[in-house]
Amino acid sequence: MENTKKGTALYWLLFLVSVIAFFGLYRVIGGVCILVLPFVCTFFAKALDIM
Repeated sequence: MENTKKGTALYWLLFLVSVIAFFGLYRVIGGVCILVLPFVCTFFAKALDIM
């Protein structure tokens, strides 16, 4: 099998956007910010190429 390097720049960008959304929702609504956590964790794992 060939090892190809995957571009992770998109996942880093999506991770940063989801972190900003998390803190934005925390500031505005409070308890609803927990709904963004799956996106934060998923994009972070994809950016580190764990998944």
